[in-house]
Amino acid sequence: MTDVARLAGVSHQTVSRVLNGHPNVREQTRLRVQAAIAELGYRPNRAARALVTGRSQVIGVVAQNTTLYGPASLLAALEQTAAESGFAVSVGSVRDLDHRSISAVVERHLAHRVAGIVVIAPVESAGEALERLPKDVPLVTVDGDPHRPMPLVTVDQAAGARAATQHLLDAGHRTVWHVSGPSDWFDSAGRIEGWREALTSAGAEIPPLVPADWSAAAGYRCGQMLARMPDVTAVFTANDHLALGVLRALHEHGRRVPDDISVVGFDDVPEAAYFIPPLTTVRPDFGAVARASLEMLLTQIESVSGGALRRTIAPTLVARRSVAPPPRRLTPPHPTPPTPADGPTPVPWKPNSVLPPAPTWPL
Repeated sequence: MTDVARLAGVSHQTVSRVLNGHPNVREQTRLRVQAAIAELGYRPNRAARALVTGRSQVIGVVAQNTTLYGPASLLAALEQTAAESGFAVSVGSVRDLDHRSISAVVERHLAHRVAGIVVIAPVESAGEALERLPKDVPLVTVDGDPHRPMPLVTVDQAAGARAATQHLLDAGHRTVWHVSGPSDWFDSAGRIEGWREALTSAGAEIPPLVPADWSAAAGYRCGQMLARMPDVTAVFTANDHLALGVLRALHEHGRRVPDDISVVGFDDVPEAAYFIPPLTTVRPDFGAVARASLEMLLTQIESVSGGALRRTIAPTLVARRSVAPPPRRLTPPHPTPPTPADGPTPVPWKPNSVLPPAPTWPL
């Protein structure tokens, strides 16, 4: 840092302020210090900084070992956001989000003197485990239990589901069927809640819930059932992979999307725009969730009072071509009986009866 300060022509304290993102540094000075850092190839010594400040520049993350798009995207966003703030991320992956697994990873993080911990906790078992952790650990949960009194940042699942359902109702559908996610996921519960709220507010009939998991295979199985129900004209699925399975099942049964049935998903996976047809879906802002999580965690680390205990991030509806008005039900007209003509009633011909001779015309 002394070499950087000498090359930039500033004090050691000014270099420290630039490295820590302090606002009270002129932009011209900041650029000069950053140029000196780049020229010298300077990198902060995290071990030395931990000794001076009493904390490390590492954030511990607890996450389930999964390839599901939502949790994986959250983890990637957390790593990027932390790096932009000068923190590294140490990820502890667990197969099951239960008390034993979460406690073991948290203890491992604390042994490495992490500055704080973020737990991606979308299932009920994780919420129960977090209540038993030490209370003096700076900790934030992401997509956790909304009914537990702990710092939480989450996507507004109910708002996203309401938007998806209302979009289908606005297209003219009388009701909307819902293929849900697993029953022990808070995301799934929030999306069910929003779906029901939208139907109730519109005075629409609430069909039976169609339970599933998060996979395309589950969506395919549910889609086979829905495809055989002629009254189904609109389906909202709890994620885009379920929607993909539903789309295939409908195609195999000759139900056209969106001409016969409209479909809306949730998550806006990168492939959603390339489904056939391109999928209307709900897009969570994972970057905003990551930024809010880090801000909340740093507030605890800095022991700043008055920080928010809950942040809810609104998602966005992305309209594509999988939604259209419902098909018009054309009822064939009833045949009207013929009006009796004047004169004798013709005798209908019967099988094996003798036909009258054909008329003979002069040549």
